[in-house]
Amino acid sequence: MKKIIYSKFGGPEVLQITEVPIPAVQETNILIKVKAVSINPLDWKIRNGEMKLMSGSKFPKGIGIDFSGIVEDTGTAATQYKKGDEVFGILDVFKGEALAEYILASENEIAIKPSNISFEQAAAMPVVGSAALQIFKTLVKVEKGNEILINGASGGIGMFATQIAKMSGAIVTTVVGGSGIQAVKDWGADFIVNYSNEDVLKGDKQYDVVIDLSAKMPFSKAKQVMKRSSTYIHTAPGPKEIISSFFINMFSSKKYKLLMLKPAPEYLAELTGYAASGIAIIVSKVYPFHLFEKAYTEVPNGKFIGKAVITID
Repeated sequence: MKKIIYSKFGGPEVLQITEVPIPAVQETNILIKVKAVSINPLDWKIRNGEMKLMSGSKFPKGIGIDFSGIVEDTGTAATQYKKGDEVFGILDVFKGEALAEYILASENEIAIKPSNISFEQAAAMPVVGSAALQIFKTLVKVEKGNEILINGASGGIGMFATQIAKMSGAIVTTVVGGSGIQAVKDWGADFIVNYSNEDVLKGDKQYDVVIDLSAKMPFSKAKQVMKRSSTYIHTAPGPKEIISSFFINMFSSKKYKLLMLKPAPEYLAELTGYAASGIAIIVSKVYPFHLFEKAYTEVPNGKFIGKAVITID
């Protein structure tokens, strides 16, 4: 089978197609024929060598975290799924290896794909949807009437965070570029700030929660629009943010929380319910498998609405 790997840290140019054996099914494994793989910032952060402490430096490495596909075979102890089931799921965040024609997954890493969404949409859900759920379940409790600011809301996490916050009764303000205005409007945003001609930090509004998805609104700036008792959420923390948040939280009523993605089966189950009930899942760019290098060149530099995915025929 074909699989995308890399043998050293670097840019998209280090990625290559290799031929490897189809993985052998073990007792508790499920063999999945992959149909689509989502593209996430974690992919290139790990590939660039920015997360060696978590990912390690052993090569070769695969790439890709969340996926959708069809069950091809199951181990004798894997009884929840059968050959032919359409599924989606999420592999180990720091090991990945989903970008291949076949992968092995465990039962707690997958869920049945809702029939009303495509394989592309299903692959786009797990990482960003789990991130949004983790924000609202472990980092901050959203109550009806809470004012939430989502900076960089037109991407993957923003797509789910905006809709889930609205379902929780929050009043949501989104900050996007001109191309994202219609999307966040469709997702239910109450207020929309176009950063091209308006600076949300210069407004009079104060927020209970500020979620920065663009890495362009640090806590030092965001705190000026935060209420006295409020929460700031950083979704791509590094060592600097971990240290800063520790000291800020010791002395400030404006709390600094970090999102460290920890996938869970219950998140997949909840996302299945959201998808089945019609939550918007926008996949604005689809790349065929052989254009994997182009995909990983364009997506980090582009401003796509929702998600981008790679498909495998």
